[in-house]
Amino acid sequence: MKPKLLFSFYCILLPITTLADLASQQQALVSLRSAVGGRSLLWNVSSPLCNWTGVVCDPRDLVVELRLPGMGLSGQLPAGALGGLTSLQTLSLRYNALSGSIPSDLANITSLRNLYLQENDFSGPIPSFLFSMPNLIRLNLASNNFTGGISPAVNNLTRLKTLFLEENHLSGTIPDITLSLDQFNVSSNQLTGSIPTTLSGLPSSAFEGNSLCGAPLISCNGTGPAGGGKKLSGGAIAGIVIGSLIALFAILFLLVLLCRRKGGKQRDSGAAVVKRGQVEMDVEATAAARDAGTLSSGKGWDVKAIGRTGDKKLVFFGSHQNGYDLEDLLKASAEVLGKGTFGTTYKATLDGGAAVAVKRLKDVIVPEIEFREKMKEIGGLEHENLVGLRGYYYNKDEKLLVYDFMPAGSLSALLHGNAATSRTRLNWDTRANITLGAARAIDHIHSQGNATSHGNIKSSNILLTKTYEARVSDFGLSQLANITAPPNRIDGYRAPEVTDTRKVSQKADVYSFGVLLLELLTGKAPVHSELNEDGVDLPRWVQSVVREEWTGEVFDGELLRYQDVEEEMVQLLQLALDCTVQYPDKRPAMSEVMRRIENLIRAGQHKEPGDIGLSQQTSVDSEAPSTVKE
Repeated sequence: MKPKLLFSFYCILLPITTLADLASQQQALVSLRSAVGGRSLLWNVSSPLCNWTGVVCDPRDLVVELRLPGMGLSGQLPAGALGGLTSLQTLSLRYNALSGSIPSDLANITSLRNLYLQENDFSGPIPSFLFSMPNLIRLNLASNNFTGGISPAVNNLTRLKTLFLEENHLSGTIPDITLSLDQFNVSSNQLTGSIPTTLSGLPSSAFEGNSLCGAPLISCNGTGPAGGGKKLSGGAIAGIVIGSLIALFAILFLLVLLCRRKGGKQRDSGAAVVKRGQVEMDVEATAAARDAGTLSSGKGWDVKAIGRTGDKKLVFFGSHQNGYDLEDLLKASAEVLGKGTFGTTYKATLDGGAAVAVKRLKDVIVPEIEFREKMKEIGGLEHENLVGLRGYYYNKDEKLLVYDFMPAGSLSALLHGNAATSRTRLNWDTRANITLGAARAIDHIHSQGNATSHGNIKSSNILLTKTYEARVSDFGLSQLANITAPPNRIDGYRAPEVTDTRKVSQKADVYSFGVLLLELLTGKAPVHSELNEDGVDLPRWVQSVVREEWTGEVFDGELLRYQDVEEEMVQLLQLALDCTVQYPDKRPAMSEVMRRIENLIRAGQHKEPGDIGLSQQTSVDSEAPSTVKE
């Protein structure tokens, strides 16, 4: 009977304990709002606290995440409030005006993994109790007013992967840090001495703005100003100054010489310069143009001559001429839409108000015959989710492509633009439909043959109609241009096996599309080389986040408002991770990717409201380190 009695007592006490926990959590949050929230935290205390803004609970209704970034919080954190959230795993109070010291009761939250307090006014020494929190993985105290030194006790945080302390007033030396950190930054402080050898492999930007020396900065042996050793002699300084002046005059002389030569060549060839604001275009003048007479236009391109006639006309595909020719195009008013990998794109407004997009290609290396064959291939590919190539112009100096104009711009601009209103338009349904439209377009490209790929999938090449339907652009251009070292914005989408951007396989397209999915889900820009707040290595970052079992951290804050689609979001996240695995043969084909997206959208449209949430985690088979900076 005793076991039964114990079980009965447990069943009776469990609800009481849960109610006590809920009451304690609510009291802690109310105390926090009273102290620093003012009118910023519009919490309805009569509703369940798990529905409050910024509060995330687990299935037991215990608060596991408190995210209040940029909420206008001010004043000092009250003692005894946050410590009551004993199940908390993530605390984000970044971009507020909190001041004073960090309350010591935070040490009671032994489950805390992620602490983001950057961009506040916290002051005083970094509390020692922070270095005794056993589960801390990410600690960001940047851009505050912390003083004092960095304690060697930081090595007690054996799970720590991220430590950001930049832009404070820290002094003293950097202790020998034996942790296996993925991210570390102490720049813009008052630190002195040498950099520990364990940190020498980090970028120099992690240490700049201090009086530090040693790798990756200037060595400490007296050969540079950061070492605090011997100073350069007066003769050495004079030699450096004189040498620099000689080099400067030599560069100026070469620039003047090159400008004169360029001006002479333009006069000899009779090339016309077309300008409007930032727009410049050189158009070859020939006898045929002289016979046609000089064109005058004050609208946009300010054209003085056009290319030779005959086979140098604007070439259209099928019935897409729409009543204009090269002369009409060059007379049109124009504005720059953007500068991309393969050239600059303009919006050209023709007489009558119709608009087209004109891309001026650069660094085209293929001969004319091959160029025309490629244009015929691209122009003949029709699909409702592809940006149609309507015509082109070719001569030895200029290559122009004419496309349909997309009025809503690119997905990249909508995701990462400055206008807050743009982000609110990207709700879950819009993002899901953009995803499906892009997948259908890429699958259609792949269906043309095993050797046919897009080659340059990225969010700036996903253009949008007025109703935010996806149109994929720039298909096939990677085979035309000589891009030896892809810029950072491409690198973030590039599959690891791609070494020549002119030879991109279909499975490499799948990888790029997977990164695009991650970008849509996280709202973060993929930049491979600079892991900062403007961009992260998305596949590695997401893999590390999911492996730590806090999948909710991944998603864009705008998407977290749609709690009834969490299951679809997690499924799409898993698909993105499947697309971005390291080995190409383990990635799904684009046809399968499209089918899985169609199925999850269809399931979401017909499902009944359920209780499956972000606690149901995805599985990741990866050893990639974390590269997150909240």
